[in-house]
Amino acid sequence: MFGLKSVYFYLIAYQITLIKFFKKLYFSSKNYNKSLDSKIPQQVYYNPNPFLLSIITSYNNQSFKISDIDPNVFWLEDKKKNTELMHNFFWLNLIDRKTDHKKLKKIIYVWMLKNSKYRKKIWETSTLSARVTSWILNIDIILNNSTFDFRKNFLDCIINQTNHLKKNIRFEKNLTKKIEILTAIILTGLVFKEYEENFDIGIKELEALVKVFFDSNGFPLSRNPDDLVFFTKYFIFCKEIIKDSQRYIPEFLEDIIEKNLSCIHYIKTPDGHMPLFNGATYINLNNKKKYLDDFKPENKKNSNLGGFFKIKHKNHFLLLDIDGPPQKKFSQSYQSGPLSFEYFLDGVKIITNSGFGNHISKKAELLSRLTACQSTLTINDTSITKFEKNEMINKVFGNSIQDSFKSFDFTAENQNGLIGCSASNNGYEKRFGCTHKREIYIDKERNYLRGTDHILKAKDGYPIRYAFRFHINPELSLVKTMSGNSALIQISKNKSLIFTINDENLEIEKSIFLGEKKIVDSACITISGNLVNKNKIFNWEIKKNI
Repeated sequence: MFGLKSVYFYLIAYQITLIKFFKKLYFSSKNYNKSLDSKIPQQVYYNPNPFLLSIITSYNNQSFKISDIDPNVFWLEDKKKNTELMHNFFWLNLIDRKTDHKKLKKIIYVWMLKNSKYRKKIWETSTLSARVTSWILNIDIILNNSTFDFRKNFLDCIINQTNHLKKNIRFEKNLTKKIEILTAIILTGLVFKEYEENFDIGIKELEALVKVFFDSNGFPLSRNPDDLVFFTKYFIFCKEIIKDSQRYIPEFLEDIIEKNLSCIHYIKTPDGHMPLFNGATYINLNNKKKYLDDFKPENKKNSNLGGFFKIKHKNHFLLLDIDGPPQKKFSQSYQSGPLSFEYFLDGVKIITNSGFGNHISKKAELLSRLTACQSTLTINDTSITKFEKNEMINKVFGNSIQDSFKSFDFTAENQNGLIGCSASNNGYEKRFGCTHKREIYIDKERNYLRGTDHILKAKDGYPIRYAFRFHINPELSLVKTMSGNSALIQISKNKSLIFTINDENLEIEKSIFLGEKKIVDSACITISGNLVNKNKIFNWEIKKNI
């Protein structure tokens, strides 16, 4: 049976699906392609700095030689070719601008012969937006010494594609795609005098997106650190191209960038990556170093931001998820890990979550969203949130969650030699009659991590099977000790830690790490057992092995 919310989302999804179906039929018609025609710009108002494209692309100083490429062969359909990467033209950032500009014109000319009218895959939103952006950022070399006909056709092609984006932006529910669309629209408004209105349209929609998708601190409502990085780079890109065109930078754009950078500073880990919560992958922030280094955030050493509490003391760094899931419409990447945490010591990650598997496969993505893949409590081998199973809803809105829960009783502490917090969640209360409370602290005097986990039973007599998992960085080794209640975490030949749990046996289980673009074998410490009538308290600690 559908709940009322699911019925609502199903009806909306059904409506959008129907609209998309008829739109695709219409897009392929002569009438639609004719409707995209409008005035061709007479001149380029300003030439953007092509190297600004590096803000939103990351090819790590690769190069792409096109001088020896046959333009006709280049665009031949081939299943082995990555259509998106070829047709988004982001590779323009890799060519030799001095030697390859003539061949580039030929490649674009052939592309226009084949693709200047709507084609489903080639005109996909992200691909098209990137293509318009790439073309405009390289418009100087593309149009330099070009023929009248080439110039006319090229500018006409840009405008037609931009008009397609403008006609369909209100139907775009995916906000990452929406900011890509707005970036392209804003660019055309800066570059072409005849389309100045595009700048105003794009900026207005961009401001509306900021209000919808970010909290007052500038953290995405998806609670996904990857979203934070993605939107920040596009905001910075928009700011830089506006600045480059010598236009006034909107105040809201300056404000959201400042807040975004502050959030990134807060959440980034000691190894220069994003932490693995709620859809995050192992994003290296080195290519954002310039902007991060130039920005000096407020000191939020130990505080709560984006639903994450940070504990930072000397050589210790810990992030704890203290919030519930996001709204259904922003939950497509939510991983069911309330009160999960990641822990670093001396800059080395010790405890981790498993990461998000969307870059590997659909199966890996779904697996990575389960509670068992996070460093927290699992009850009866079930995930704390259920995922939407209706195919139509998922096709339109992504793989959203069905249910929600609350986190509560959050308390921060920095006294009596302890620095940390406690928090609870009721995610398992409705199904299994219990809540989870986690207390986690750095002992400043003894310089180690200690935690206390509580299973609080609301329904006596209801049997449950509990499992606490502490996923270990796959680069480290893990061995159970003879005592049965501790495990040795080997960091290097001469450096190790000891994990100890009081009065409980622990096991070493096989696990997987999905933070990168492949599945990596790893291990986790698991404390499990059965519970019927009583509350249960677990005390554990991680210390240096001396």
